[in-house]
Amino acid sequence: MFLIVLTSLLLAADDAATAKTCKSLSSLTLPAATITAAEPRTSGSFPHVTGVDLPGFCRVAATLTPTRESDIRIEVWLPLSGWNRKLQVVGNGGWSGSMPYSAVAAALRRGYAAAGTDTGHEGGGGPWMQNREKLIDFGYRAVHETTVAAKAITAAFYDAAPRFSYFSGCSGGGRQALMEAQRYPGDFNGIVAGAPSSNATGRAAFSMWIAQQLRKEPASYITPAAYPAIHNAVLEACDAKDGVSDRIVENPSRCAFDPRVLACGAEENQACLTAPQIRAVRAMYEPLIDASTGEEIAPGLSPGSELGWATFGGTQPFALGTQMFQHLVFDDPNWDFRSLNFSSDMVRMRRAEAGVIDAMNPDLSAFFASGGKLIQYHGWADPQIQPLSSVRYFETVIRRMGGASNVADHYRLFMVPGMAHCGSGEGTSTFDMLSALERWVEHGESPDSIPASRVIDGRVDRTRPLCPYPQQATYKGSGDINDAANFVCK
Repeated sequence: MFLIVLTSLLLAADDAATAKTCKSLSSLTLPAATITAAEPRTSGSFPHVTGVDLPGFCRVAATLTPTRESDIRIEVWLPLSGWNRKLQVVGNGGWSGSMPYSAVAAALRRGYAAAGTDTGHEGGGGPWMQNREKLIDFGYRAVHETTVAAKAITAAFYDAAPRFSYFSGCSGGGRQALMEAQRYPGDFNGIVAGAPSSNATGRAAFSMWIAQQLRKEPASYITPAAYPAIHNAVLEACDAKDGVSDRIVENPSRCAFDPRVLACGAEENQACLTAPQIRAVRAMYEPLIDASTGEEIAPGLSPGSELGWATFGGTQPFALGTQMFQHLVFDDPNWDFRSLNFSSDMVRMRRAEAGVIDAMNPDLSAFFASGGKLIQYHGWADPQIQPLSSVRYFETVIRRMGGASNVADHYRLFMVPGMAHCGSGEGTSTFDMLSALERWVEHGESPDSIPASRVIDGRVDRTRPLCPYPQQATYKGSGDINDAANFVCK
């Protein structure tokens, strides 16, 4: 009994010491930063994270001001016990004007010291985009400054620097991930870039192009009721090309689909397409080309993405694309997408963006030289960020770095058949890229394939290997097609 009481007293003393150490971070001095909160939180819940039990952690909030115009809010969550000696900074989505609490919480639950930022503004796209310093904060500076501050806060709390630092994000977070590798090659040992909006300006232009094509005339619009018929026609044309009929297009780049197969006859219905609708469907898949230069502004969506076409083809144009033109390019909240000229206005777009947002630089030599590892993934059925944008970037890096052999030791791209935007869809969209990255960084185990599964109603009904591009999962010729053991990457 005495030992139990003594143990309880010692644990209470340890907790008190940890709590005191956490609170003492409120007086920590960092360059161009103000600590606004340093509080120990017991295990349980957190107001902005629902349905998840959290371990005890020290919550540190700070405001970073690298310029007079900057107002970058960050939070760093530090495990009170069981720290894995690593830091993970997490990414944002969209225009990123909020703290990514759920992603920070997920990193904390894995034992990381975890950090996130609102990237220097509140809410979505808006007038802040006319402030150059705030635009730079959003584009790349906020994540870097968060990383520097998080490393210092972590070292101060544990009296030890993280052994390894990682970044993980999808969509806008994927763009942030690539920007880190391009601009700040020493920030992270490993980076996961999911479905990156690396060509953000091109994606915005493409979304406005689709909005125009669907509204050329009343008969052009494609209602959601027609999506399943178009999707089924794509599967009929392309599903079996990989040797397996599984309602998944393994490699849409090899899919030749002609929407005329759905042309209406004498009687129109939801399962057929009128001539104007056929033209609109083709626009979904085709690249957007600058008529004055002949250059590709953005690739089209991939066959297999049809069930998600409401993203670009809904009753209102894609909001993120509209906001980019309204607030960044024209500084006019009443700007009408119908007026967009895809030659002259793209010159204006490039002048306004000026390399701050797009993460297209293929020179990763400094990141590779630092020993950094980058895993990028993208769902082939993504209806919001064109999958081919990831393929285009990867291939550009290979050319810039002198060939695939110079890239494979540091950078792998995994295209996920049937997966929509950052997850879901009909494919095997459940996987763990971060663990694969850790093994690569910490143990030298290169990710030659990554296990993935499809989960429906909480049950795994299919497994497949995800393969480094340009390889794809290939059926061995026998056995259950829902079992990854019967597939090989080649």
